[in-house]
Amino acid sequence: MSNIISKARKFIADGVFFSELNELLFRELSKDGYSKVEIRRKPSKLEIIINTTNTQAIIGFKGRRIREIAKLIEKRFNFGNNKIDVFVEKVLNRGLCVHSQAESLRYKLLKGLAIRRACYSIVRSTMESGAKGCIVTVTGKLRAQRAKSMKFMDGYMIHSGKPYEDYVKTATRHCLLQSGVIGVKVAIMLPWDPTGILGPKNPLPDVVTVLEKINT
Repeated sequence: MSNIISKARKFIADGVFFSELNELLFRELSKDGYSKVEIRRKPSKLEIIINTTNTQAIIGFKGRRIREIAKLIEKRFNFGNNKIDVFVEKVLNRGLCVHSQAESLRYKLLKGLAIRRACYSIVRSTMESGAKGCIVTVTGKLRAQRAKSMKFMDGYMIHSGKPYEDYVKTATRHCLLQSGVIGVKVAIMLPWDPTGILGPKNPLPDVVTVLEKINT
C-alpha cells in the first residue's frame, strides 16, 4: 500500500507537527530565551532552526545539550537516526522579540517586582529598541481580591487587516503567584525594514511618501 496522501491531509499534518514541536521546545527551552522554530525540508533530512536569545545555553558544553534535544525530537516524532539536523540561531534584536520580552516580564513578576514598574520597563526597552508600538496587558488579582485588567501602551499600533499579521507579534505567559494566576500579554509592532531582518519588507499601505521635484 502506497503512502501517498492528499494535499489537505499533508497541510494538516505539517501544521500539527509544527505546533507540537513548537510547544515541546517552548516547555523545554523557555528559561533559555527560546523565541521560535523554523522548519526546512530537504530531500534527505529535516532541518530544524531554533531561534533564541541565549545560544550557548542551548548548545551546551561541547554541543551536548543540542544533541540531547535532537534525540528527544527523534524519539517524540518517530524519526530515524540521522534524519534531522538541529541548528541554533541568535535573535538579532532582543528588544523586538516578543517572546523574550514576555518571558522577561514573567520573571520580573515572579520575583515580586511592582506591576507598574515591571510593565513600564518592558514598554520602555521595547520602544528604545526601535519598535513602532508596544502594548502590555496584565490580567488577574493584581492588588485586591477582585480580578481586573491593566494595560500599558506606547507608540503606534494597528489592530486589523493584513498589515496586522505582518507587523504585530504577540506572546502570552502565565504567572503562578501566591494570590492566583496572572496573565501577561505583550504585543509589539515591528518597524518597516527594506532588508526584512528587523521587520517586514512591505511598507504599510497607508504610508504616503512625497518625493522632491528634481530640477532638470
